[in-house]
Amino acid sequence: MRTRTTSSPSAPVAAPPRQRRKEARPQELLDAALDLFVERGFAATRSEDVAARAGVSKGTLYLYYPSKEELLKEVIRHNVVTQIAEGVDIVRQFEGSSTELLAMILRLWWERIGETRVSGIIKLMTSEVRNFPEVAQFYVDEVIAPSNRMLVKVIERGIERGEFRKTLNIPEVVHAIVAPMVLLAMNKHSLGACSVGFLLDPKAVTEAVIDLALHGLVTRSAAPAPAGRNGS
Repeated sequence: MRTRTTSSPSAPVAAPPRQRRKEARPQELLDAALDLFVERGFAATRSEDVAARAGVSKGTLYLYYPSKEELLKEVIRHNVVTQIAEGVDIVRQFEGSSTELLAMILRLWWERIGETRVSGIIKLMTSEVRNFPEVAQFYVDEVIAPSNRMLVKVIERGIERGEFRKTLNIPEVVHAIVAPMVLLAMNKHSLGACSVGFLLDPKAVTEAVIDLALHGLVTRSAAPAPAGRNGS
């Protein structure tokens, strides 16, 4: 009597090495570009340098990104614009107080951008973008404007809930909150990279920014009572 054999489900077939390499290539090119742009500067980095760092030919690089400017834009999209989109979702779904929300957004910014190599993009934008107006406009449209709108939403939320003062000049408040965070990133890639004496403690400074911002935003009824002269 013949015994019937049951066929077991076949395991997924792994893609050939060449195909896996091709699928990973855009990410490899973006990683190489980010590293070189931050290390050498945008103007000083040649397209062939990026291709060589990624282990491909210059022609292969141009198949994915037709110019160095387009490559930089994609680096920004991949590393910064996606983070802003996630931040917008957090703001939209957050159910706690606006003070908690603002503190969370600033802490997340430092964890995901400030203390990572992505912070080097801020260095690029402040040091070289004047010579590349198209990239500058792209950065304003895709990074600065949407991130500012996100923070405006947070402050408006606090005002609507009675947590923040109604008399706030919201756009200027946003600039006042963002500026110290940008300074932290710049310090990391400038004086802080050269001298321990100028290396700021980013988490401590971030907490100070949060503390100053919130004590300047809360309504009088929500603000802690000032201590008396004798400390009582």
